[in-house]
Amino acid sequence: MNPALLVREAMATRLVTVPPYTSLTDVAACMRDADVGCVLVASGDTLHGVITDRDITVRITAEGLIAGAATAHQAASGSLVTVGPDASICEASALMCAHAVHRLPVVEEGRLIGLLSLSDIADTPHAQEILVALVCAHANH
Repeated sequence: MNPALLVREAMATRLVTVPPYTSLTDVAACMRDADVGCVLVASGDTLHGVITDRDITVRITAEGLIAGAATAHQAASGSLVTVGPDASICEASALMCAHAVHRLPVVEEGRLIGLLSLSDIADTPHAQEILVALVCAHANH
């Protein structure tokens, strides 16, 4: 496997962000308009949370709350798992696996600079090797 393949080489840098006070109706419209299933809740380059389309369904709709009254901050995932840009793709994949997440915000010196998703990893030249390494590591635990 290529140990030099870094998160910064595969991450997306065109990010869809919303401020924490954004209504979930506006968040959903933002997802629709940008054709994404995830937005980052941020103030400037400071990350506060991540909202997926599933979060809106499970945290808001299923709990009987009204999306127009709820804010991005209320729906965002509570525990953030992030990765640095100089981590290897394999390290990032292991983080995703350990925390059962499909996306990792990329943070450098406290600043949001990117987003790494499973599809970004699948687009790397070593995706199959990374998957095999993860399966082997999981089998050894």
